[in-house]
Amino acid sequence: MVLLALLLFAAGVTAPFFQVQKFWLFGDAVSVLSGLRELARASEWFLFAIIFLFTLVFPAVKLVALGIIWWKRGVDDDGADRLLQWVSHLSKWSMLDVFVVSILVVTIKAASVANITVDIGIYLFTASVVLTQLIALRLERRLR
Repeated sequence: MVLLALLLFAAGVTAPFFQVQKFWLFGDAVSVLSGLRELARASEWFLFAIIFLFTLVFPAVKLVALGIIWWKRGVDDDGADRLLQWVSHLSKWSMLDVFVVSILVVTIKAASVANITVDIGIYLFTASVVLTQLIALRLERRLR
């Protein structure tokens, strides 16, 4: 399950999150990686840092930690339990990126600047986040 969540995560951040059509003439597929490139190009370092941290770093660290917990279970239950508690605290912050993307979409739609349609990347990324949460719950039950 951890491997599946990792694959969904990788596919989710590289696939388009949404399609943007500006004035019905130009279309653009926006993925997490292309969005980060654009933020860096525009020198929007605060938004870049938040999205990079909460969309790439936190989920990747969380998945690696869950993989370590899976391998350590039964061998070092105390270490796995401490790591699982840390993952639980980290999980509380891992949805901030979804919140930021949601605000961005609502703002653009409200301003009628562009037409935005959701694409496969957001579904893959969301599936990864949900699966990661389920893995953490299952591991927590197993360790207890």
